[in-house]
Amino acid sequence: MFRALPYKTKQFFFVLIKFSIVVLAFYFIYNKLTTNDNLNFSAFVAFLSKNNVFSLKNASLLVILSVFNWFFEILKWQNLASFVKKINFKKALQESLGALTASLFTPNRIGDYGAKAMCYTSTLRKRIMLLNFLSNLMQMSITVIFGVIGLSFFISKYNVDVDYYNIFKVVVLLIIIAGFVFFGTKQNRFKIKGISIEKIKTFIKRIPLKIHFYNFNLSLIRYFIFSFQFYFLLLIFEVDINYINAMVIITSMYVLASVIPSIFVFDVVIKGSVAVYLFSIAGTNEITILCIVTLMWLLNFVLPSIIGSYYVLNFNLPSDNN
Repeated sequence: MFRALPYKTKQFFFVLIKFSIVVLAFYFIYNKLTTNDNLNFSAFVAFLSKNNVFSLKNASLLVILSVFNWFFEILKWQNLASFVKKINFKKALQESLGALTASLFTPNRIGDYGAKAMCYTSTLRKRIMLLNFLSNLMQMSITVIFGVIGLSFFISKYNVDVDYYNIFKVVVLLIIIAGFVFFGTKQNRFKIKGISIEKIKTFIKRIPLKIHFYNFNLSLIRYFIFSFQFYFLLLIFEVDINYINAMVIITSMYVLASVIPSIFVFDVVIKGSVAVYLFSIAGTNEITILCIVTLMWLLNFVLPSIIGSYYVLNFNLPSDNN
């Protein structure tokens, strides 16, 4: 039906869709900041001013850390996407920030996959989505690895009462699910979105090891950057905690928040709840942690998505004839 429409009508709908994405993104950001039951926006701004967060030195370092965070994410995407089509850093930047804007209001950042895929011709889109999945999988793997280590130290240090029986049941369930997935992937007839598992495995094997290694290193660097940024905010708010103890809680927070399904724009709520619980055990007050989590969200997601909205509005579908 869409192909049968006149060219000008299709162009109108395409512009309308781009404009709607930007409006929705800004609305969700505004709504999250103004209707937060746990942290009033005016109280948030007053608390930041009181703690001198807006000083030139602090603000500059925080923004620089956010820039580096996204710089390495863009490098990571350029490295992976270039496996199917060579792109420069500018193109990777446009795709990464534009996809971030489109994913703000979608469940579990699912919009990121579609947005990046639309930047390529139809013959490349399935491969681009798979590469994007590998990028996110690597970042999640690092989060889980450090999170499990941090959580183990956290439970040991603070003598947290853990229901090991429930944990055992969850582990058994995960093993059963993993078993079904493993045996399912062994069946050549099993398909994901019309692509056989065999083709997916062949495609992944074709990716050079140096690309996987580069992906791992950049994901690791990103993890250390945004973890240190959280710690730096703790110092700004004069939380009495050393780097090692802070990282034990921060790594635990990220892994616990990551395993909870959420709409991405409400990720700040999930992380806020988890962070408040974990840091309260260490004796840090609630409003300080809520302000830090909100600031992390503003710096690393809202600010880049505002820049990404420009790329969304100027986006044009690639021609399959190119």
